[in-house]
Amino acid sequence: MNRIESAFRTAKKAKRAAFIAYITAGDPSIEKTVELATALRRGGADLLELGVPFSDPIADGATNQQAAERALAAGTTMSSVLSAVRAIREEEEIPIVLFSYANPVLRYGIERFAEDAAAAGVDGVLFTDVPVEEIERFRPALLRSKIDPIMLVTPTSPRDRIKAASKAGRGFLYFVSRTGVTGARRQLDSGLEESVKAVRKTCKLPVSVGFGISTPAQIAEIAAWADGVVVGSAIVDRIAQIGAGPELCNAVQRFITPLTEACRRT
Repeated sequence: MNRIESAFRTAKKAKRAAFIAYITAGDPSIEKTVELATALRRGGADLLELGVPFSDPIADGATNQQAAERALAAGTTMSSVLSAVRAIREEEEIPIVLFSYANPVLRYGIERFAEDAAAAGVDGVLFTDVPVEEIERFRPALLRSKIDPIMLVTPTSPRDRIKAASKAGRGFLYFVSRTGVTGARRQLDSGLEESVKAVRKTCKLPVSVGFGISTPAQIAEIAAWADGVVVGSAIVDRIAQIGAGPELCNAVQRFITPLTEACRRT
């Protein structure tokens, strides 16, 4: 059993949804990224998604775009992201998923990336811009290195594409809660529960819901019928507000604690 599978099993046994925290690697610095990983784990995060900064993040809203810009301006590269993972692994066993666009991996080299990511301690990779029809370009190298390829599906994905994504993926299936880009929203889309339940009938993997989730009330609602909940932009926005000062990690830990507590099913 790998770390991702173990995290979902542990959460299920505790009668809660797994909480997946997203941050952009290198924002505000690689060193702070390592420290934030521990803060997020202490705040109750079950899995960590590290965004690999990219210059053209078409799936991201303004909050994550700006975080990527800050990380790139600070000199963050794929190599430094993997260095951060290695440093996190010296202290933490939290499952780590890299959230990346295809270009950084292609430039690094698929085989080299898979080998180096595995050696660093990466558990899964999610490509935001690689559809199921193209994942075979990356999937064999990832599987050889025992890294889970994590697939995305959306509210508009037809049944055959959901089945294909479920078959190609490992770890969990990421269900995008709405069409459009990342970014916190005040309300969940209508019909989300029914869409997720339909996906769970088709998919044998745990189903996690992300994009636009930012409040305990939203998390509690989703936790009742999903296996995992992803919160990203709200955390990234809090990091941007606080900056790189000494209070950052404690403040982020305090911020996510009520979010992770909302994952418990009543």
